[in-house]
Amino acid sequence: MDLVKLQGLLDNASFAVLFTTMMVYWVGAAFPAIPLLSTLGTTGMAIANLTTAALLASRWIEAGYFPLSNLYESLFFLVWGITTMHLVAEQMSQSRLVGTVTAPVATCITAFAAIVLTDDMQMSAPLVPALKSNWLMMHVSVMMFSYSTLMVGCVLAIAFLIVTRGQAVELKGSSIGAGAYRLKKSGQPVLEFNPSEPQLATSGGVAVLEQTATATIALSPQRLSLADTLDNISYRIIGLGFPLLTIGIISGGVWANEAWGSYWSWDPKETWALITWLVFAAYLHSRITKGWQGRRPAILASIGFVVVWICYLGVNLLGKGLHSYGWFL
Repeated sequence: MDLVKLQGLLDNASFAVLFTTMMVYWVGAAFPAIPLLSTLGTTGMAIANLTTAALLASRWIEAGYFPLSNLYESLFFLVWGITTMHLVAEQMSQSRLVGTVTAPVATCITAFAAIVLTDDMQMSAPLVPALKSNWLMMHVSVMMFSYSTLMVGCVLAIAFLIVTRGQAVELKGSSIGAGAYRLKKSGQPVLEFNPSEPQLATSGGVAVLEQTATATIALSPQRLSLADTLDNISYRIIGLGFPLLTIGIISGGVWANEAWGSYWSWDPKETWALITWLVFAAYLHSRITKGWQGRRPAILASIGFVVVWICYLGVNLLGKGLHSYGWFL
């Protein structure tokens, strides 16, 4: 079997595995009493990760250069990064809910690359002169892995908003959810939950708490504990993606000076990379310096998810610049 046919089988297999895994995670979220589904979901994401890695390796062998020269290759590298960071985030959180939001993103990207892109766009092509550099592997791979890492952190923040139903939940105590929680609403008294203190469930206290929760919103201690975990893991994943993005931008500046004689030329891709960096710098600043938790940084991370996609894909659709060659690099 030649490498071209092998690649066709691998990209279709990646889509099939990811789609099946996505359904497993969704069914597992609907029926949490079935523990086997969580194991099947993790196994599916691991298989998809290996299948995507095999596809990229075959492209590397066929073309003779690192497989990040066109849209097809970069999309599958993005999927590989997302599935890798999914496994990291799932291990950190020990929650199957991670897969309910990361698997659909990876599945949609794979479907677009394997089904929507034409055969001509999927084929390997000789590198343009500007890409014939060792910086291709260093700069582009770090940038793409930073995108995938930031995307995983952002979708976990979106999951946090879904779990808390967009309410202003202030998380207190440990990052794993063993402390007290306060649900705030303008004009309402603060409602405190502490799943580690069952003695709060006195006959009079229960009635008051239930009435107050109904007046605001009924969030169980379990849901709030999950929200705390998502908030913390999202913060950690974005905290990993931000330095990768910084390294990618710096290495891109060095490569630009080598190729074009200028470290920074305000190319649309460079400008949006800077905007992306500023958005996530603001996110980390708000958490580290201002002590933000919960809804406000989650909304900022949700905005960051859109900004990352604009930087990666939208700039090349809407504008022309030095990064317009090679389809969306």
